[in-house]
Amino acid sequence: MIRTLQGNKLEPWLERVQATGVKELQQFAHGLERDKAAVVAGLTLPYSTSPVAGHINRLKLLKRQSYGRAGLAHLSRRLLAA
Repeated sequence: MIRTLQGNKLEPWLERVQATGVKELQQFAHGLERDKAAVVAGLTLPYSTSPVAGHINRLKLLKRQSYGRAGLAHLSRRLLAA
């Protein structure tokens, strides 16, 4: 369902989860149901935020490496060098 972007299979899956009786799985499914529109969109649409998340991760890594000692000017030079 995730790899093939078949959001239409979410509802039957949620129904099967409720029938299993596995408490942890039911709690997970309940969390998905709270924001069901976003989950279905994520399972249906071909869009991804992976490139943006990768850049954010890289920026956070560079910032953490300076241990808060660097000012904005130093951080800007470092980011541009990377």
